[in-house]
Amino acid sequence: MTHVVCVGLATRDTIFALPRYPQPDDVVVARELIVAGGGPAATAAVALARLGVETYFVGAVGDDQVGAFTRESLESEGVDVSELAVRPGARSAQSSVLISGPNRAIAAYRGTAIIELSPRAQQLCREAEWVHVDQTGYGTVPQDVRLSIDGGNLIDDLELDGVALYSPTEARDDGRRAELTVVTRGSDGCVAYRGDETIEAPGFPVEAVSTLGAGDVFHGALLAAFVHDLSLADALARANACASLSCRALDGRSEIPTRDELERSTT
Repeated sequence: MTHVVCVGLATRDTIFALPRYPQPDDVVVARELIVAGGGPAATAAVALARLGVETYFVGAVGDDQVGAFTRESLESEGVDVSELAVRPGARSAQSSVLISGPNRAIAAYRGTAIIELSPRAQQLCREAEWVHVDQTGYGTVPQDVRLSIDGGNLIDDLELDGVALYSPTEARDDGRRAELTVVTRGSDGCVAYRGDETIEAPGFPVEAVSTLGAGDVFHGALLAAFVHDLSLADALARANACASLSCRALDGRSEIPTRDELERSTT
């Protein structure tokens, strides 16, 4: 069966829904609190798995409670975590997320667990239909793979020569192009550039609770659509819909639709 490998950051997110953002030396009582799995590559992996794609996650966590939670949050979604390394003595990545209205602020701790691909992980990447990386996974995978890059966060020394898919946010789009570049534009959808071809896909309307992780879900859903042999235009529409539907919850994962739900929502 065709598989996808996601390489990069996996976190535990503590998410607070606030009536307003705190000021210095202030206390604001949260309306709701959720603890959930996060991380760009990890959330993309969950989206892929929900959409029926065999998915491996490659990364690293510490041998702490945060790491155990992070691993379980992926494994419970059907993501293969056999190449998620546990580094003795390292600290796992985690974030605190403050959400107030349509806005969010994130305090992120990236941890000390270093990603180093095992020979098996490298082979899984070479055999994959796609290898998807975020800012943490970039530069760790073999060169002879079909690479997808999440450009939502700054990546130092980014090179796009030979890259199959690059997907930055509109704010981070600097005009550089891969074989296929898909620029995400939030509620306005996305626009794709492939050679001389430009395809725009409108946003999918939904009553959003939070946009946390929506871009990561978009990336996973787009790859799932390609694995399922959809055309570029259909793939963009499905990815927009999947990302929008994921915004129905405070966290970035619990409302990611399954393949059946996505089919029902887009027909």
